[in-house]
Amino acid sequence: MKKHPKLVFEPRFRIRCGGQLVFGPGKANLLEHIQKTGSIVDAAKAMNMSYMRAWTLVKNMNDSQNKSLVETTRGGRLRGGAKLTKTGLAVLQAYRKIETQSMTATRLAQIKIADMLSS
Repeated sequence: MKKHPKLVFEPRFRIRCGGQLVFGPGKANLLEHIQKTGSIVDAAKAMNMSYMRAWTLVKNMNDSQNKSLVETTRGGRLRGGAKLTKTGLAVLQAYRKIETQSMTATRLAQIKIADMLSS
């Protein structure tokens, strides 16, 4: 019998407003990297993403709602930086909680699917 890799279930929630994607798994990952590195440049590098793409995503997140998720400081001699606002951190935590809760809520269905595919 051929052995297959273990199945992995990944919830991928996207939040839209007026048809426009305002938050999803990629933006959540970017926020986590910004939180860890304190830099959009370093976060982009960690994700193998161009700085321009990361900056555009941050700008879109900040401009899409009433509250900014990322606060930036300009560069220069002291090299600027970026950090999550209180709202940004709260949104990231709530988004990750949705993912965790969905995995818990669908555990039995995941087991059933895994059993059907492995038998």
